[in-house]
Amino acid sequence: MDNTQPIQKSSPRDVFMYLLATILLFFCAWSVINLSLEYMNVAFPDPLNPLYNAGDAIRWSLALLIIMFPVYFWVVRFLNRDITKEPAKSEIRIRKWLLYFTLFIAALLIIGDLVALIYNFLQGEITPRFLLKVAFVLAVAAAVFWYYLYDLRKAPGTFSRQAKLFVWGVLIALLAVVVAGFFIAGSPFTQRSIRFDGQKVNDLQSLQYQIVNYWQQKGKLPATLSDLNDSISGFAAPVDPQTGVAYEYITTASTSFQLCANFNLPSAAGQSGGGIRTAPIGPYPYGGDAANNNWDHGAGRQCFSRSIDPQMYKPVKN
Repeated sequence: MDNTQPIQKSSPRDVFMYLLATILLFFCAWSVINLSLEYMNVAFPDPLNPLYNAGDAIRWSLALLIIMFPVYFWVVRFLNRDITKEPAKSEIRIRKWLLYFTLFIAALLIIGDLVALIYNFLQGEITPRFLLKVAFVLAVAAAVFWYYLYDLRKAPGTFSRQAKLFVWGVLIALLAVVVAGFFIAGSPFTQRSIRFDGQKVNDLQSLQYQIVNYWQQKGKLPATLSDLNDSISGFAAPVDPQTGVAYEYITTASTSFQLCANFNLPSAAGQSGGGIRTAPIGPYPYGGDAANNNWDHGAGRQCFSRSIDPQMYKPVKN
């Protein structure tokens, strides 16, 4: 006599919940991996890309993780309680298919991670930065693989002490990853201050270009920033977006001037998480050489001295 239980059919709710759990898992795992990689980029800057800014990537991954992981955790708890009440549901096909699919993706990720490790080792490009990235990816993939393999093999409604410790360890690790993200990317208040400072730098760059152009066209520096206003081109001298006060403009010689503004934070505060890139970047569209395009600044009132080279920026002859 056959005592095996018939495989229970999946209800629309089962399909929805298991698909939702799988999709959320993939997004959460991707967010954790991306955050780990960006942390390594900040801790070990690439000398070939010194101006790389990890701020936006960290904030996007944090936003995904903060929203999606609690939803994923709730869905998994709901499904586990559902199986505890009805153990036969552990055999529904949608659950089996998605569990094996998750194991398949995790196994591919582990294999690909190890292949990348061996490939870079053979190329002689093993660095602490690369090894840590490989370790983080391997840890996430191995954690997913172990948990879902355990979930596939365990008896319905049971949860071992080792599995509970594993879940608590994962939760603590995720909390550490999120907290680290706020420290590296900066708080929302800090980011707003950095964005204000970034806009001020952009305004000063625009003013510098207009001043140099004014000197080329008229052979003299403008007396005030309002002299730069042009109804035909539509240019109007920008003001401080934070206070609404005009930027400070001082002429120091016939071809030299200063532009001043009040900044919230040093420009270095925006290098890792903010978005202000004040290091010189060529070509220099706003008039001047590399030295004249350095917008590094401290906090508070900062002035940038500029000197126009008549040989480089020759006045326009009528």
